[in-house]
Amino acid sequence: MTGILERTRSRFRDIVRREHLLGERVRVRVGPLTAEEAIGAPERRDFPIIIGKERVVEAEILGSRGHAYTDSPRTFEGTLEQVLDLELTGNRERAVFVSVLNAVMAHLGLVTATVHCRDDEPERCAVEIAARLHDRYGKVSVGLIGLNPAIAERLIDVFGEDRVLITDLAPDSVGKTRFGVEVRDGGTFTNELIDRSDLVLLTGTTLVNATFDAIRSRIETAGKTGIVYGVTAAGAENLMGFERMCPCGRDG
Repeated sequence: MTGILERTRSRFRDIVRREHLLGERVRVRVGPLTAEEAIGAPERRDFPIIIGKERVVEAEILGSRGHAYTDSPRTFEGTLEQVLDLELTGNRERAVFVSVLNAVMAHLGLVTATVHCRDDEPERCAVEIAARLHDRYGKVSVGLIGLNPAIAERLIDVFGEDRVLITDLAPDSVGKTRFGVEVRDGGTFTNELIDRSDLVLLTGTTLVNATFDAIRSRIETAGKTGIVYGVTAAGAENLMGFERMCPCGRDG
């Protein structure tokens, strides 16, 4: 089965053609933001973007912006047609495509929350996500794929240490205990996390690092509920129909 980014690209290309943007000399600029540009100055300092494990790239087109998280930021300048023709085989290229997708979808008014929240908003986002999940599903077991420390802490506060599992791909996170829960290796433990969880919350960065397809397939096969969090998945959510939570994301 064709991967989600290829299917997203096909639908995105149709939209660009329909809106007569493909042949236009639209300039697209993508560049990595500093931590302060992307997230401001939150009180807590353990977010991956602040400690240097990830960066946010920002695409701007026709006055609208879109963000995407990646561990491999690059700069890019070109046309929408060139973006649509990128080989989506590496994190750098996928980050460019996803950020541009988000910016264009924001420009067309098809999505909201394509720009990262700032300052105290990441903490408010985590509180809101945990509360929404508890209100909707009750005291279930939750798997968190992709360590966001604020979200992890609030999930553990609400659901309890014994009901939360966490995986991440960053070597300096794996094996560490965060808020009473060990962070397990996403390369080897994610399937078990899904099997042992009632609800799976996964970062939109999985679209950029090419793990989304396998994770979503496992979630569906296991009959579990999967929800994506964050700005990265904004455009793909609209085109592919999965659920995303991003309560404090800003409009591009």
